Amino acid sequence: MWKKNKISIVVPCFNEKEALPLFYNKITWVLNQMSQASEAEGLSYELIIVDDGSMDGTLDVAKELATNDSSVKYISFSRNFGKEAAMYAGLQHAVGEYVAIMDADLQDPPEMLPKMYQVLTKEGYDAVGTRRVTRKGEPTIRSFFARKFYRLMSKISKANMVDGARDYRLMNRKYVDALLSLKEYNRFSKGLFGWVGFKVKWLEFENVNRVAGETKWSFWQLFLYSLDGIVAFSNAPLYMASIAGVFSFIVAIIAMLFIIIRRLVFGDPVAGWASTVVIILFIGGIQLLSIGILGLYLSKLYLEAKDRPIYLIGESNIEKPTEKN
Repeated sequence: MWKKNKISIVVPCFNEKEALPLFYNKITWVLNQMSQASEAEGLSYELIIVDDGSMDGTLDVAKELATNDSSVKYISFSRNFGKEAAMYAGLQHAVGEYVAIMDADLQDPPEMLPKMYQVLTKEGYDAVGTRRVTRKGEPTIRSFFARKFYRLMSKISKANMVDGARDYRLMNRKYVDALLSLKEYNRFSKGLFGWVGFKVKWLEFENVNRVAGETKWSFWQLFLYSLDGIVAFSNAPLYMASIAGVFSFIVAIIAMLFIIIRRLVFGDPVAGWASTVVIILFIGGIQLLSIGILGLYLSKLYLEAKDRPIYLIGESNIEKPTEKN
């Protein structure tokens, strides 16, 4: 059962030993200021640190914080399940009327929380999202492809995905319960946030560099993650494969007619082997591409059909949620 006038901060962590204490100091200062403010008087909070199989002692830091502060809760996975699973676990265990998702590296500015809370409680919104208006400090090629990805998704998907959107957002209980009702194994939260709908207001901020440690997302990992998003929220690749198949069929018919006519007119059976090879390679390439696209969708169905849990807990100081994970 959720608790009224309480805010839960879900903090997914993977190898954030250096950043976590700095984040704790900053977020608790902000939350204490909020609880003392007149518009948020009596507001209580909890920090839910979700250790996603870290190998650098992040769990030890979380345990130490929990020992010294009863408002700190921790969940440690049995292995690395990924940030999507960590966010889902945090949402499942959050008991606050309001729930926020934040990274521990302080790239999600805690000082935005009071404004987000005010918007949520005073203006009638169900969620307040954040988006970066600049990508200063990011590699140029990474920023370029990120923008292209959001532009592509806006055209091929019905889910509302905002360019520069972060996972950092404050949500009311209705919004959180809607997210928890989506129990799919292959999760792409940026799409799920947009898919559930409701009234969402966006706040903008300039990019903030990491306070400590290094990013855990390589370009290749982000590329694979983007493919997950495309497959999860769009059938466009399947339509493209079908169109490519029709196009290759038309090309093959034209090539066949050309070869027959040339044979009747010139009677040369030897010439044309190069064009034949090109056509074979072209059609073969289209077939392999189509099979690969179908394979992506089938692999997602295969994982969903197994109905495996999204995560497994190694240890935690929180009682199990009432729902199954």
